[in-house]
Amino acid sequence: MSSEDLRARPLVEAELERDPLRQFARWFEEIRASGRPLPEAMALATADEDGRPSVRMVLLKGFDERGFVFFSGYESRKGRELAANPRAALCFYWHEPGRQVRLEGPVERLGERESELYFASRPLGSRLSAAASPQSEVVASREELESRVEELRQRHGDGAVPLPPDWGGFRLRPETYEFWQHREDRLHDRFHYRRGVDGGWVIERLAP
Repeated sequence: MSSEDLRARPLVEAELERDPLRQFARWFEEIRASGRPLPEAMALATADEDGRPSVRMVLLKGFDERGFVFFSGYESRKGRELAANPRAALCFYWHEPGRQVRLEGPVERLGERESELYFASRPLGSRLSAAASPQSEVVASREELESRVEELRQRHGDGAVPLPPDWGGFRLRPETYEFWQHREDRLHDRFHYRRGVDGGWVIERLAP
């Protein structure tokens, strides 16, 4: 099927999973199986205690019924904002099939053990960079960062870089989902999932 055909196909409520997590998993696996690069790339929007927003791209590192997981420095801008205002929004956009998924909900930190296990699985260079970088802080030069990395490389010559105390995982627990499918003439298909009074998911079509 061509990209044009993918982008024109309808999103029909009768074909949606009743559980939005299963619907997300279906779309995510389709994108991953297609070989398109970085299906896990997502925009993460946070806001500080005064409601001033910020957004950046991060990578999804796992999802299940508990929520959607990403990692960062706790003292980074996003980390400080999540500490002050522990809610966020995620947005995935996959251009060729013309699909977008939005999620919103509260965010919590992962336990230290979960963060340790993920950190240990990263390539050595990534672990050194995470340990060396005062994320979101002003630095004098790139040479300063490279010097910090080299110092840590010499200190941990066996590759056993410990989990930095100010770095770890976050989990967003979605309260709402939105699935968006491109259609011709901007008359897109949009479906919103929210919790009903009985705790189940209510699906509603939204105007584009």
